[in-house]
Amino acid sequence: MSQTPAAALQALRAVLSGLDAPAIAIAVSGGIDSLTLAATAVPLLGDRVALHHATSPAVPPEATARTRALAARTGAALVVFDAGEFGDANYRANPVDRCFFCKTRLYGTIADRLRGTGTLVLSGTNTDDLGDYRPGLRAAADHQVRHPFVEAGIDKRLLRLIAPLVGLADLADLPSAPCLSSRIETGLSIEPGRLALVHAVETMVGARLSPRTVRARIRRDGLVVELDEAALAALDPERRHSLHDAIDRLAEKAGEPARPVSFAAYRTGSAFLRPEAIARISA
Repeated sequence: MSQTPAAALQALRAVLSGLDAPAIAIAVSGGIDSLTLAATAVPLLGDRVALHHATSPAVPPEATARTRALAARTGAALVVFDAGEFGDANYRANPVDRCFFCKTRLYGTIADRLRGTGTLVLSGTNTDDLGDYRPGLRAAADHQVRHPFVEAGIDKRLLRLIAPLVGLADLADLPSAPCLSSRIETGLSIEPGRLALVHAVETMVGARLSPRTVRARIRRDGLVVELDEAALAALDPERRHSLHDAIDRLAEKAGEPARPVSFAAYRTGSAFLRPEAIARISA
């Protein structure tokens, strides 16, 4: 029998209360997972907790805004920094384990800043993440990062039900939003202009169609706008043409070449990962 939200929150608080460290650093991406973890930990652990948020061309500005808003509301200390992943040629090359290089930079930068302080680093990873291909978890293990949601047996569904209990009712249904680099097909280099185009397209389509989910994927053969089934079904030819023209203008503004544009049903970014490549990396 699954936990109730109240029981899950109690279990999470028990994990956090049992952390034996003089200080706690929470890596906050600005998504619902890490925000919920921070909103739970700060009232419980007080000044022991600081939020650490990395900015880069791959992080949407609204994610940074949400992180700043939570820090202001809770009074938590907030450290905003550039982890420097764009200085890593391995990350820019966008291999199947790109996230390993990104998270290595993230956790490594936090560790360097806190070296010798005994600070423990936490992430918002939940139990559902353990079933996915997550090379970033290897980087977390390398830096002794703890995952309180996992330790408390909390999945994404429960996490969203906990969010209102810790003051995040307005964000409980926030769509999952992996970093913008996840929209670039594996093997295509990660470039700031491409990420700017992805964000601009998703923002524009979101404003025009109000879909539940929108992803702009840059692939070798063009740009694919993925939408939830209801939004895709409502997309008539006139709207498709209008969106296509708008995307061409956004590409020009971002300094990117015009690409063939198509529309498709939403599927997770792991569709970019070839099974045989994953097997090699995981071996």
